[in-house]
Amino acid sequence: MNAGARYSMDRGDALRALDGAALIALRTRWHHPLLERAARRYSRAGEHAACWLALGLLGTLIDWSVKERRRRWLSGMGVVATSYAANYAVKLAVRRPRPDLDGLPPLSPVVSALSFPSAHATTSFAAARAYRELLPAGPLYLAAALFALTRPYLGVHYPSDVLAGAVLGEVLAARWPRRWR
Repeated sequence: MNAGARYSMDRGDALRALDGAALIALRTRWHHPLLERAARRYSRAGEHAACWLALGLLGTLIDWSVKERRRRWLSGMGVVATSYAANYAVKLAVRRPRPDLDGLPPLSPVVSALSFPSAHATTSFAAARAYRELLPAGPLYLAAALFALTRPYLGVHYPSDVLAGAVLGEVLAARWPRRWR
């Protein structure tokens, strides 16, 4: 094995170790029954991108008489739905199992045994980008970041899963055809 390949493996091992350490830190620190319950409930709202699709539907109904805004809301819903489907396709291709930490069971049910990337992060960051022309970006991205953070906090995703999901969501929303925005 050449030195370049060894360095590459060492770096990969170091990244996996960092990912695992970050997961354990998020899964073990700042835990209180009230915080865990709040994180579970908040995270639950992000299942299947439900809260983001509901936001788009509500915005569409409120802005129904303003054609341009209605079109943007509907386009945002398309971005969210597409990001959810793309996320699932990546999950099926990668097939990374969910974290399994000895003595630290997950604190939330999951709909799939597959972990990479996080659908919560993918759809949340796609929604934040898609809806930022309609609502203030700061609160949208804060909501997206909180969805992403709840996943390793609850022990159902590695931090790299949420990071990859956030990037995937941002890229998909940025690449969404202009004519549909």
